[in-house]
Amino acid sequence: MRGLKKLTLIELKTFLRNPTGAFFTIIFPLMLILVFGSIYSNTPGETFGEYGIVDVYVPSFTGMIVGISALTNLNTDIASAREKGILRRLKATPLRPLTILTAKITLVFSMTSIAMILMIIAGKLVFGLRFNGNPIEVVAAFALSSFSFFAFGLVVASIMPNVRAAESFGFILLFLMLFLSGVFVPFEIVPDAVQQVAQVFPMTHVTTLMRGLWIGQSLVDHMKEVVVLLGILVAGVLISAKIFRWE
Repeated sequence: MRGLKKLTLIELKTFLRNPTGAFFTIIFPLMLILVFGSIYSNTPGETFGEYGIVDVYVPSFTGMIVGISALTNLNTDIASAREKGILRRLKATPLRPLTILTAKITLVFSMTSIAMILMIIAGKLVFGLRFNGNPIEVVAAFALSSFSFFAFGLVVASIMPNVRAAESFGFILLFLMLFLSGVFVPFEIVPDAVQQVAQVFPMTHVTTLMRGLWIGQSLVDHMKEVVVLLGILVAGVLISAKIFRWE
């Protein structure tokens, strides 16, 4: 436990020394909410019924936040550490491999949670963000979404040959999902054919789940999304445990 705390603190210092990672994880989603809210306001309209654009974007941006954390932070951090020989040296220490990965995931999840909390606070204080869901279910869905994406990110990090490939692939996949998974372009204005194609992306299920729970639907109403995300989590853990490379 002592080793885990120290290693997590080191990971935190490393994260804060990377202004790009900190910006896109914490500041970028908050900035988008403020920009979109200022442009469109949060007044309910025909498109979203009794909800405004901020009410829709806050839960939808959950997919963006966990996607950034998994595909640009966790993915590239592990690829970089492996390429520089850091993972190999850490594995040679008394620390167990599980402790090393737990420290990285703990740090990423903490930063992801902070980003989500700040976005909710800003939405409530500035735009009167509406919320009709069950807080416990929303938190549980957020945790499931996060760890499912982290498992997916570990798989990507395991198969990428170097940090440049991990970075490029992560960004391409992230932006593809942002525009097709109902994050930047809500499903209300997306053609049905695009929605069907988007079902292959994990971010689509995160967006659908979080938006539904946010407006008062229950987890029972979204068992499809829950099962898919649980499947990604389990498969990601098993696959990354099998193919993960330390050097």
